[in-house]
Amino acid sequence: MAQQNLFIGSLAYATTDDTLKAFFEQVGEVESARVITDRDSGRSKGFGFVEFKNDADNQKAIDSLDGKELDGRAISVGLARPKEDRPKRDFSNNDRGGNGSFRQRSW
Repeated sequence: MAQQNLFIGSLAYATTDDTLKAFFEQVGEVESARVITDRDSGRSKGFGFVEFKNDADNQKAIDSLDGKELDGRAISVGLARPKEDRPKRDFSNNDRGGNGSFRQRSW
């Protein structure tokens, strides 16, 4: 059975992987803790994921840490939804009959 991750929302921009892990280690042994960052700027997107070594710690973390303050912000803690398989985005504009470039003038 796959490990269940926790979704952590409303994170302060100053929160790092290490501070997130340390905060959740008060509940149990953390396998991984990751703050999601913007690919271009490297700045936190304000959410992250925590995975415990023992899945039983997930509910304990939700019960005891949801709404608690971390780095000056009240965080939300819940079970993460599985990642959906999304179709690859196509920006070629072929559905409009174009060739992917600018729209041709009609006059």
